[in-house]
Amino acid sequence: MKLQVLVDNNTYIDHYYLGEPGVSYYVEIDDKKILFDAGYSDIMIRNAHSLGVDLKKITHIVLSHGHDDHSKGLKYLFSQFSLPNATLVAHPGCFAPRWEQGRYIGSPFSEEEIAKLCLYQPSRTPCYISENCCFLGEIPSSNPFEERPGTGTVLLDGKEVPDRVLDDSAVVCRTGKGLFIITGCSHSGICNIVEYARQVFGCSRIAGIIGGFHLFDADARLYKTIDFLESSSVESMYPCHCVSLRAKAEMMKHMEIKEVGVGLSLQF
Repeated sequence: MKLQVLVDNNTYIDHYYLGEPGVSYYVEIDDKKILFDAGYSDIMIRNAHSLGVDLKKITHIVLSHGHDDHSKGLKYLFSQFSLPNATLVAHPGCFAPRWEQGRYIGSPFSEEEIAKLCLYQPSRTPCYISENCCFLGEIPSSNPFEERPGTGTVLLDGKEVPDRVLDDSAVVCRTGKGLFIITGCSHSGICNIVEYARQVFGCSRIAGIIGGFHLFDADARLYKTIDFLESSSVESMYPCHCVSLRAKAEMMKHMEIKEVGVGLSLQF
């Protein structure tokens, strides 16, 4: 498995790429070339070009959830590339309209529109992209401390209701060192994601985790998350995007935290 960071909040010192508060990773595993999330703007495309990633060759697009900092880049991707044979995998609620404080924060496309641009494959249940790579689908809640207070509102069945971001998911890659988990924001709870990944693959060893953990405050949830991850003996931790500096500082007291920025390349 190979992973390259195309979009993150940060860029490395003296690495002249572009950053924004979004997520996009390019993943190669087995014979698949996967774009995981698309960021907020066209910088995913610009950074990919600078990093030598050929987006014309992607076989799959996977969305962690429908918020615009993960999905809006699709607007620019499909305006520049024709990808009718690429398979897009996402939770079926991913393309529902969303708002927060009066601002639209959902995907730039509806389900009907996205199905005309690529091979749309919605899934609430685990969906294998390849032998060693799986989209988890809807994540079960197994840890009481990982509540889902929600973010804004979503249009479901013609009604605008509080959005609990049930479409939030992750991708898991099986490597020789164990499972490597790729998240977007972990609205569903990073510990819930880890437990479900283990259940789906029947493997307890976690080689690494990269992505947003949606942790901001030094509160009970953060410390219970730290306890869970520490007891899970995760070998490589790459918290980024929606993880505050304060949360990272607390995590670093208990485990090694690795820096993430555009241009980071990982191989397992």
